[in-house]
Amino acid sequence: MTKSTHPILTSMIPLVEGLAKTFGKNCEVVLNEISNHKRSIIAISNGHVTGRSVGSPMLEAGVKAIRKGNDADNILNYSNKSSDGKVLKSTTMFVRDEKNEIIGCLCINIDISEFVVAHKALEELIKTDVKGDVNMGDFASNNVNDVLMNIVADTLDANGKPVAYMNKEEKVTIVKKLDDQGAFLIKGAIDYVARILCVSRYTIYNYLDEIRVNG
Repeated sequence: MTKSTHPILTSMIPLVEGLAKTFGKNCEVVLNEISNHKRSIIAISNGHVTGRSVGSPMLEAGVKAIRKGNDADNILNYSNKSSDGKVLKSTTMFVRDEKNEIIGCLCINIDISEFVVAHKALEELIKTDVKGDVNMGDFASNNVNDVLMNIVADTLDANGKPVAYMNKEEKVTIVKKLDDQGAFLIKGAIDYVARILCVSRYTIYNYLDEIRVNG
């Protein structure tokens, strides 16, 4: 926090720790001052959730909303991801001054990765053998990037574990399944999958080499 921090934001700093203590260690609470979104955080609790601290930037969802100016609306209860692949449930609420101009935002990011794993386990437990019709609508798009995103999303959903909890062997398995589906024939697939799995593009190439050598 600097001497120029708006008094309204200063008065909200105690809320950060209070909310984080109430909802537990998996709940990150962040107070941002938007005058410099690259170093916007003026208070944070449970920063281990996204690996940030005071002076760190806000997440991309908040930056995009702020670009809308004073017409930006609060973003409530949306899905988000940390840079290391944690699955987050997030809320971004904008703070306005006496002139109704946005001066900051209060953000809540809850790491629900463990719940996603539990949900997958419960889903497996309660499923039946009655199957619905196969919907090929997702593959009717003429946009090849949409096809790639759908293939990757379906493969990750079938795996049932957030990227942050995957070890190398599990990521290699994901890459093999994508390769079997021809995903890497699509332009830009290497970079896209690398970003989703939180590894470098060279790591994806190494995974593919390993898969093809081992057959």
